[in-house]
Amino acid sequence: MQGKVILVTGGAKRVGAAICRRLHAAGAQLAIHYHTSATEAQALQTELNALRADSVAVFSADLLDLQALPSLVAQSIARFGRLDGLVNNASSFYATPLMDATEQDWHDLLGTNLKAPLFLAQAAATELRRTQGSIVNIVDIHAERPMKNHLVYSVAKAGLRALTLGLAQELAPEVRVNGVSPGPILWPEHDDWRDANKRAAIVAQTLLQRVGAPDDIAKTVLFLMQDAPYITGQIIAVDGGKSINT
Repeated sequence: MQGKVILVTGGAKRVGAAICRRLHAAGAQLAIHYHTSATEAQALQTELNALRADSVAVFSADLLDLQALPSLVAQSIARFGRLDGLVNNASSFYATPLMDATEQDWHDLLGTNLKAPLFLAQAAATELRRTQGSIVNIVDIHAERPMKNHLVYSVAKAGLRALTLGLAQELAPEVRVNGVSPGPILWPEHDDWRDANKRAAIVAQTLLQRVGAPDDIAKTVLFLMQDAPYITGQIIAVDGGKSINT
């Protein structure tokens, strides 16, 4: 990844930060996007720039604002002179049972999980073709097996799965496009996920009988970007075997 420039959305914390640290350790320069997590983004920038000076920049954008997406790509290219990869990691996640779902939920969940990845890919396509780059979308195992009471989120991730395959066709042969589908990695921050019995039931569904780590996702992203020149249009489940055991 030496000399490569990667834009990571939602890269300030949690899985996004693990992806940033792993790509940076492999030699990449990073454009880290954040929306509300300014403190975390700036701390991560300071941490990584201390390891390699001027290798990380941070950019704020609301991914629901369509006009902000080309600007985010343009700022990244202006800062580093090129763009070699895009990781669509940013995501909204919360419950939307059928009878409670609203148009605003649709706007928010499809906006961050599907609309933004599409239009960021569109904005980055010319540069990624020039650099023979790569896109990795963070999907979800529930794109194929919807999560109960998370209807709109599941629909959004199903759309992202289809978008990943479609972009691989649209951008070939210059740009590879793949996805990573996490299973139980980090528990959501919402209060309704603090129940120990609920968590134990999910872990019990995995073949490996444990929760994964953010770096499990980060390593897979790095593999797809660095070590998989003949892989495109594929989505790798990183879920401890949960998706084949339910």
